[in-house]
Amino acid sequence: MLNNIFSSILTEGTFTSAQFAIVTMASLACGLIIAAGYMFRNKCSRSFLITLIMLPAIVELVIILVNGNIGAGVAVAGAFSLVRFRSAPGKGQEITSIFLAMAVGLATGMGYIGVAIFFAIVISIVNIILNMTRFGGVAEHERILKITVPENLDYEGRFEDIFEKYLASYSYEEVKTCNMGSLYKITLSVVLKAGVSTKAMLDDIRTRNGNLDISLGRQIDNAESL
Repeated sequence: MLNNIFSSILTEGTFTSAQFAIVTMASLACGLIIAAGYMFRNKCSRSFLITLIMLPAIVELVIILVNGNIGAGVAVAGAFSLVRFRSAPGKGQEITSIFLAMAVGLATGMGYIGVAIFFAIVISIVNIILNMTRFGGVAEHERILKITVPENLDYEGRFEDIFEKYLASYSYEEVKTCNMGSLYKITLSVVLKAGVSTKAMLDDIRTRNGNLDISLGRQIDNAESL
């Protein structure tokens, strides 16, 4: 039974209109599955989602037309090289989704409908599970704290008692000058203690830094890095 599901419905080099309709519908269905899986807890544009839906059908058409010919290898290589020509750098998850859409299109183009649908569903489920569990993400209480201090303030040891009161851990990441050297900007990675008031912490800090700028926020993933 499984062998029949995962076997090709196409005869090498030939296909009927019904077979073409089946593989095209399967490609579009797989594209919808991939797009739906990627949408879960991911920020993405409408254009990118439409690309994920349409890409398997486009790759499928290329493969089904050259199936059984010597040019098949060249066509596959050319189709997969399209990833290089995206107008903007993308996250690793975006590039993975594009490769998944192409792989599914390759499978449907060769008639392996069961393989394509099974693979699209499995990978999309894994993607959803990893996003739900925030696998590899920043810890819930981890934040980036930025403090601006005047140049005449000795910031070393100035805020440690406040940090000990409100933070489970902290580390200095960067110190730089700004405003023609009249100010220092201190950046720290911090982990908040459970149940602490961030307002109270910021109020305590601004009594020490001359009421200059303070910011506390989550770490933001670099969208251009893998």
